Amino acid sequence: MAVSPLLAIERPHLPRPGIREIFGDLGPQEIGNGLVALIFSASGPIAVILAAAAAGNLSPDQTSSWILGAFLGNGILTLILTWLYRSPQAYFWTIPGTVLAGDALTHLTFGEVIGAYLATAVLVFLLGWTGLIGRIMAVLPPTIVMAMVAGIFLRFGLDLVGAATGDPMIAIPMIVIFVAISIFPKAAAVAPPVALAAMVGTMIAIFTGQLGSGILDNGTIASPVYTAPEFSFAAMTELVIPLAITVVIVQNGQGIAVLRAAGHKPGVNLAAAASGLVSIPMALMGNVTTCLTGPTNALIVSGPNKERHYAAAMVTAVGAIAVGLFSPAFVGFMLAMPVSFIAALAGIAMLTPLKNAFVAGFSGAFSTGALVCFLVTVSEMSLLGISAPFWGIVFGCLIAWLMDPKPRKSPTDPVPPAQPAPQPETTDKQPAHDRSR
Repeated sequence: MAVSPLLAIERPHLPRPGIREIFGDLGPQEIGNGLVALIFSASGPIAVILAAAAAGNLSPDQTSSWILGAFLGNGILTLILTWLYRSPQAYFWTIPGTVLAGDALTHLTFGEVIGAYLATAVLVFLLGWTGLIGRIMAVLPPTIVMAMVAGIFLRFGLDLVGAATGDPMIAIPMIVIFVAISIFPKAAAVAPPVALAAMVGTMIAIFTGQLGSGILDNGTIASPVYTAPEFSFAAMTELVIPLAITVVIVQNGQGIAVLRAAGHKPGVNLAAAASGLVSIPMALMGNVTTCLTGPTNALIVSGPNKERHYAAAMVTAVGAIAVGLFSPAFVGFMLAMPVSFIAALAGIAMLTPLKNAFVAGFSGAFSTGALVCFLVTVSEMSLLGISAPFWGIVFGCLIAWLMDPKPRKSPTDPVPPAQPAPQPETTDKQPAHDRSR
């Protein structure tokens, strides 16, 4: 991706798609992957927002406004940047940052937390605008970053096993239909396995009476609620630095790694600048700082045709805008679904991204550092209010520097060409240049 001589923000390197191209690239696989990514974002992560809102005793209107901003603002940002760059880049909110906000709301006012959101947004924007975050990310070994991604994604695989043993009536049929369709590539190209698994799980939940009640208790259409920010020293010291690190290193880092592994060229500085800029108006609606999400992008790029991944991201973006506008009804429906359905769906959808993260994280240099990064990330430890993935990178890089052999090359040797990120396996018969996740 070319870099502007005036700014550090990476410029588009692909032509923008026209309306006909977009609809031409919208096949069943892209629609299915885009919708599954949306369902993922509107299920488990929503529960984190609801828990944080409950910790701060926020009103239903404030909570609804928070969710409206999370989906509407990020959906618009995802749609615009995906179209401009013709490349998938789904933006949503930081889940670890939401947890931090929930803890802070137990002793800070919502206005103070929003003030910290605004300060974080400005800091994240400046890190991207000046190009500083790009220079930092450039020195991080990609294997260690992917080991962090593997540690984050691991819980989805474990939750799938838990769902299969804890609620086999829902989880087992979803797994069976996913495997049955996946082993026939031609059938999978027409009927995406993950989408079919979601349909099967939904029907079972409805027919067995496991769908909860009260779906429309909080209304149908959301409306924004403005909360005036308060800038307090306590909130700034507690939230700004941990939130900024979480967004630019942990969240954006895994999003960048996932997209690169799929053969795309996401802009590191762009991701930070966009995250910070859009977070400013969204903060006034109560929304935590946005980020280039890892799991959602992994679901979007799980299709075999790299050139059509952007269409799947657009499906997710349009769906997110709709969810934002009708967030009370949609969130009510998702929360009414059994927990085992959400765990099974996310686990099935994340199988390929999880495999790819392990392959990319442990098939190159600095393997000891990658292992330490993985273990620290899985431990879910927290230091200084910063979550485990960041410390996984810190300790992983430290151990890699101390213990792993350093790549060597003779001064007379020619500089080798840049190696592409490991590409996932595919069962279709597409040409090699089309093979990606």
